[in-house]
Amino acid sequence: MDTLRREFLTRYILPLREGGSLPALAEASDGFKYAVKFRGGGHGSKALIAELIGGITAKQAQLKVPELVFLDMDENFGRTEPDEEVQDLLRASTGLNLGLHFLSGALAWDVSVNKTDALTASEIVWLDAFLTNVDRTARNTNMLIWNRELWLIDHGSSLYFHHSWDGWEKSAISPFPYIKEHALLAQASQLEQADEAMRKLITPQFITEAVDAIPEEWLLQAADINPDEQRRVYRSFLLTRLENSSIFTNHANDARKALI
Repeated sequence: MDTLRREFLTRYILPLREGGSLPALAEASDGFKYAVKFRGGGHGSKALIAELIGGITAKQAQLKVPELVFLDMDENFGRTEPDEEVQDLLRASTGLNLGLHFLSGALAWDVSVNKTDALTASEIVWLDAFLTNVDRTARNTNMLIWNRELWLIDHGSSLYFHHSWDGWEKSAISPFPYIKEHALLAQASQLEQADEAMRKLITPQFITEAVDAIPEEWLLQAADINPDEQRRVYRSFLLTRLENSSIFTNHANDARKALI
């Protein structure tokens, strides 16, 4: 797994109001623009952990995602922004945050207009069931069309078990009933093929490396649980879902049949 680059935020451009946790468009020390997810947002570092794990897993699955970059922010960043809500968010986010390379000119993927092939749709459905991502519906696809290709964004609602930690073992073998709301479920007619392909790409070794990539300071902020224990649970959760992928694959197939 490739190591994420680390840059410094240099210029706050504007808030991205469509995001519930008030992400922003900003420029970093490499001269590129990023959609920045702040650790001071509503779900704190847990949203960044989910975004990180979701994004690098999608990349490992050979799906298109904007480059993820660690972004350091000092206490003076964005202080000329007049909005008090933004100022409060920035004050709470000093330190390490996460950015997605900004895809200039990208348009939101509209399931009533835009179509993809059955295998790609099936791989995305599989991925979101694996990650327990509740936020890729027709109302909010969190998909973009850029250079005539489908790109995935916003995985911050994945791994929702970590908002309570209790009962993660049960969540790890959940069929993931929310898959019935997935934006691409109707097109996902090759879920068995997707399961086979994804299990070859998303390996136990990759899962270990992905969990090891979570910054220590995010884990310290995210929960009162020891960071090593958090990593153990994340690793065990993902390994268990991988080993039992037939549970959520079969459930997604059944949900699709009921839909069509």
